[in-house]
Amino acid sequence: MRNEYLLNDNWSFIKEGKEEKINLPHTWNSVDGQTGPEQYYRGICTYIKEFDRPLVESNQRCYIEFRGVNSSCKVYLNGQEVVSHDGGYSTFRADLTDYLANKNELKVYVSNEPNDKVYPQRADFTFYGGIYRDVYLVIVDESHFDLDYFGGNGLYITPVLKDGKAEVEFKAYVTGAGDKVVVSVDGVGEQELTITEEAGKRVAKGCITIENPHRWDGLRDPYLYKVVATLVADGAEVDRIYDKFGVREFHVDPEKGFFLNGRSYPLHGVSRHQDRAGVGNALTKEMHAEDMDLILSMGANSIRLAHYQHDQYFYDLCDEKGIIAWAEIPYITVHMDTGRENTISQMKELITQNYNHASIICWALSNEITLQGVTDDLMENHRILNDLVHEMDPNRYSAMANLFLLETDSPLVTLPDIRGYNLYYGWYVGDVEDNDKWFDDFHRDHPEVAIGLTEYGADSVITLQSPKPEKGDYTESYQAIYHEHMLEMFSKRPYIWGTYLWNMFEFAAAGRDEAGDPGKNHKGVITFDRKQKKDAYYIYKAWWTDEPFVHLCGRRYHDRVEEETEIKVYSNQKTVTLFVDDVEIGTLTGEHVFKFNVKLTGVHRIKAVSGNQSDEMEIAKVSEPNPSYFASADEVRNWFDAPKDEFEAPEGYFSINNTMGEIGSNPAGKAILEKMMAAMASKTAGGMGDGVELSPSMQAMIARQPLKKILTQGGMDLNSDQVRDFNAALNQIKSY
Repeated sequence: MRNEYLLNDNWSFIKEGKEEKINLPHTWNSVDGQTGPEQYYRGICTYIKEFDRPLVESNQRCYIEFRGVNSSCKVYLNGQEVVSHDGGYSTFRADLTDYLANKNELKVYVSNEPNDKVYPQRADFTFYGGIYRDVYLVIVDESHFDLDYFGGNGLYITPVLKDGKAEVEFKAYVTGAGDKVVVSVDGVGEQELTITEEAGKRVAKGCITIENPHRWDGLRDPYLYKVVATLVADGAEVDRIYDKFGVREFHVDPEKGFFLNGRSYPLHGVSRHQDRAGVGNALTKEMHAEDMDLILSMGANSIRLAHYQHDQYFYDLCDEKGIIAWAEIPYITVHMDTGRENTISQMKELITQNYNHASIICWALSNEITLQGVTDDLMENHRILNDLVHEMDPNRYSAMANLFLLETDSPLVTLPDIRGYNLYYGWYVGDVEDNDKWFDDFHRDHPEVAIGLTEYGADSVITLQSPKPEKGDYTESYQAIYHEHMLEMFSKRPYIWGTYLWNMFEFAAAGRDEAGDPGKNHKGVITFDRKQKKDAYYIYKAWWTDEPFVHLCGRRYHDRVEEETEIKVYSNQKTVTLFVDDVEIGTLTGEHVFKFNVKLTGVHRIKAVSGNQSDEMEIAKVSEPNPSYFASADEVRNWFDAPKDEFEAPEGYFSINNTMGEIGSNPAGKAILEKMMAAMASKTAGGMGDGVELSPSMQAMIARQPLKKILTQGGMDLNSDQVRDFNAALNQIKSY
């Protein structure tokens, strides 16, 4: 029978000629991949493991199983290559049996070098190198459930609901001389499957009917049936595997949104990157579990597992907790004509390894792949992937997350079964209200197309605070206001089948250098180390949870210069009472957000109360702004001084106060804009703005904006010499 042995301890790791002893999981970018903007190490490193010959009988095989090695590797045993693998996020195996000796040296060459064939190559997150998930030795009989097909376990379970019953189809692929497979479903019964030949493979098929099935019903009741599959050869049981499945049905309605088991079930989702501070992507099970607990605590019922295949343990958690999951491959940002085979192999691995997970509703083809436009090869690649998804799994959706620049009439939009757009109005471009208009226009023009919001968000560094938050300031305060609006917007548009906050947690993006905290994407509503929840976390908790709570916003905005300050409370209760220095100042009735005005005279104790729930903080009146609330010492200012316009132009000439459209209508002005936009692109999202093709609708939106506003939104300091030089150059160009 099968035995598995964890092979994580006592490895040698060699980087640039230096050797150290390590245990797995491990990444060599846990520091330099998180501190930016200097290039983190992307090269080839070596892992070596010495081990004695395991107990392998003459009728057994010995496999090695890697759960995740980023991003390409070659594996050698005793000097012989046993497997190579391209793709950093999936399981792969090799049969070691014929290479084993009494003393063995396993050597793994791992590369996260840039190349032109393995995805991802360009994206707004760090590509950590290393063997960052568990490694196992798996000992099986010569006859065993197949271990050689794209990292799967050989058993595929397909439950289909019909007329109140569940017809559960089992398909098991077998290697060797097994006679039959016996499948047992806990609490239901067992079925003997007969093995036949199918397309050159030995496969056992059969079906079990479950009368009045207990449904997997999301957070309310994530019931899973337990399965044991046993392979029998010559009358003896030779291999056994264990799995689970859920009986459920779902669909997306273009007008009414997502449905689970026949009832409306709006998907309140978050996106998750797997890394964390000081660890990279070499997470422990405890860290995965903590992530799930934090997501559930905010009230989310769905997770977009971005932008790659996640750890099997986390998919298991999604099943067990009742989370609806979006699964995707890292076909992202920029299409490579030489990368087609890698997209196909990564999709086969994703589906094969995750087919039995009840939580998963779709297989996503790509993310923001049209950054540099749509080519014929890109379209063909997507058609191939879409067909592959339907061939391998006709019971789930194909999906795609579209860059907000992609025109809504592009054939890519309607190619998959469902789709979402990644919209950042109110952060990178436009105003937060532009999200409302975008969805209203899309639904009006394409009422038959199911549409979701697969990314949206605003960056905030938790130390940055402001009484007058504005887009582009990276304050915790603006991020909270942004998400207040987005939640209101969702509540009025039930046709949006799912929304996915970007992101649940801050994550490493080595190319970024923003707001005085480089190397990170700060859109998370929880900090990178999982230690602090930002105010925005609590507005979601107010909308999405029922367990009573109150939360005082702005506790990190302690030093306040204003004479009268706003105290904002988030709660899922209907009334909130505020106390200042133990004196009740008022009670408000409302929904989710409660705002009080409080006069400041010194140090004050603030307390919010609703029923048995309360929250407290301290604030203080100060005479000068606290410089730690600003991203740069150069930006410290008095928020309440009347703004001065230092960019006025001589009459009849341009300045940065003019709109982009006005300036761009003049050839000389257009040339200056192109230079300025190139400078901004190099700063945006760690350089992700480079090479972007703007759609006509986006160009029209930008044309209406004053250049000064665009510069501010793009992270340009209006006091910088660069901006002053732009303005001076515009002052030389006649506006008529």
